Amino acid sequence: MYTTLISAQQLVAELSNKTTVIVDCRHDLMDAQAGKNAYDAGHIPGAVFANLDSDLSGCKTDAAGVFAGRHPLPKTEDLLAALRRLGINQDTQVIAYDAHGGMFAARLWWLLRSIGHAHVAVLDGGIAAWLSAGQVLQAETVSNIAGNIDVKASLTKQVDVHTVLQNLEAEVDTTLQVIDARAADRFRGENETMDPVGGHIPGAKNRFFKDNLQADGRFKSAQELRQEWQGLIADPTKAIMQCGSGVTACHNLLALEVAGLGGAALYPGSWSEWCSDVSRPVATGVE
Repeated sequence: MYTTLISAQQLVAELSNKTTVIVDCRHDLMDAQAGKNAYDAGHIPGAVFANLDSDLSGCKTDAAGVFAGRHPLPKTEDLLAALRRLGINQDTQVIAYDAHGGMFAARLWWLLRSIGHAHVAVLDGGIAAWLSAGQVLQAETVSNIAGNIDVKASLTKQVDVHTVLQNLEAEVDTTLQVIDARAADRFRGENETMDPVGGHIPGAKNRFFKDNLQADGRFKSAQELRQEWQGLIADPTKAIMQCGSGVTACHNLLALEVAGLGGAALYPGSWSEWCSDVSRPVATGVE
């Protein structure tokens, strides 16, 4: 069972496993069709495609019509419908991959864990690692038989915007540490293209998701990740991971699991939800 990462070499052996489902999660935040176009042009043999916007995210407004962020979590029933359509069963080993260091694949990894499915891993190094291993792509669209996955006890934690806001007013010994996975310029409030309202949640620390990776796009070793993360947070169970819209924050959560430092929570709405209300405090630069 793979529960965090799987190498390209290990994935080769999984291709003949009828209980394995490979999911292509490629996406481009600036071009909503880029992921599907890339899938159609060539994907790992047997892989099905999951769309970040329609399969792995929910409605941008809540039941009261309030903006909930750019990529809110899907409703459980909608997530189950998408996962079953991909052919995922209760006993399925899911392998997720993308072309962006795992930033989108980690979203599917976290979502499956949120409904109690532990048999899910991200292809370390993504499609580049697959090709570097001498493997081929196929262009034929894959359609699986509908799966039967259902909800079990969650393996994740999450917090809402109210919890994050209350955390700013908490006593020092009960404060939760917020970690922002965005690039440094976005964290400082210097990238108006990605964040029209720039800055970060006061007191947050910055850990760009790409800092979890080696130069070749594969994850750093568990030992190296553990050392780096322990220099940032004293107790992962008292940490909140966030980013622009709750997607790349999952990459940091995956890195923590690889490092053996599980227990942190996801703030799904992240910066896009936080900054939509001008009454919420904003910090810029580096504190």
